[in-house]
Amino acid sequence: MSNSDRFSTGIPVLDQLLGGGLIPGTLTVVMGATGIGKTQLGLQFAHAGLQQEGERGILFDMTSRGDAQNHADYASKLFDWKLAVRPLDGPSAAEDVWIRERIRTDYFHVFERTGRRVTMHDLDREQWQEWRAELNKKLDQAIAFFYGNFAHGVRRAVIDGVEPVDRASDSFQFQLFDYIYHQILHKEHDWVARDLFRVNFRANEEAVLRHAYDHTRLATMLLYTSHEVRLDDLIDRPIESGDELSNANTIILMGKVREGNRMRRALHIAKHRGSAADDRIIPFEIDDTGLILRAD
Repeated sequence: MSNSDRFSTGIPVLDQLLGGGLIPGTLTVVMGATGIGKTQLGLQFAHAGLQQEGERGILFDMTSRGDAQNHADYASKLFDWKLAVRPLDGPSAAEDVWIRERIRTDYFHVFERTGRRVTMHDLDREQWQEWRAELNKKLDQAIAFFYGNFAHGVRRAVIDGVEPVDRASDSFQFQLFDYIYHQILHKEHDWVARDLFRVNFRANEEAVLRHAYDHTRLATMLLYTSHEVRLDDLIDRPIESGDELSNANTIILMGKVREGNRMRRALHIAKHRGSAADDRIIPFEIDDTGLILRAD
């Protein structure tokens, strides 16, 4: 596979460490504690789509506590990029999907009004059923967000807001991500359109074909918040069966390392299936342009 076939992360040194970039049609998981730089990396990857594919990537925020990850502030500071935000009650009518000015947005915070952290252990059986019912009402909006953007040329998706849990099976965000990844991102475009339009699919079939895209050319980056802060602890972390780490093609770990009498940020490519990758621990810093890697 040539470098031109890969997706740039927006960080040239990281692209080199990854053997040329991320492989199309695969999942990349970026894992690290709060504040380590995952959101900046995700935004650099999304922004890189503007030069490589002619469209920036999209951001899907699953944070359930009501406090978003400062995506808008980071995007503005890093790239002078004013995120177009899709509201929870945004357009989902069939005719809106084909109108770029209505459907092409950058950011969707699906649990914007929830204001609480949710895991299986936080809720009793009745509350869990109510929560799942709330999610089902929002799935159509999620489908419209992804499909509408892909139909208009977007090829990158950054999914943020996976909060730390002791077991992946307890995570509401993981359940939502599993649906999105398998039922939207890894599904042929016309079948996603069927899920969106349902009984109105036949009326929109010609437009669906005109806006066809290849789902095997999409790139997904999942930003996963960990309990672990130190990079060594992340490297030693066991992978749970069914954990998204076990399904990822590429895993990038971000954490703190000791350098003399200081703690510094560093990353490690723990997995990059189907490609050569550098296995060093690479220090990095964050400034107003994003992540700066020091691969000396």
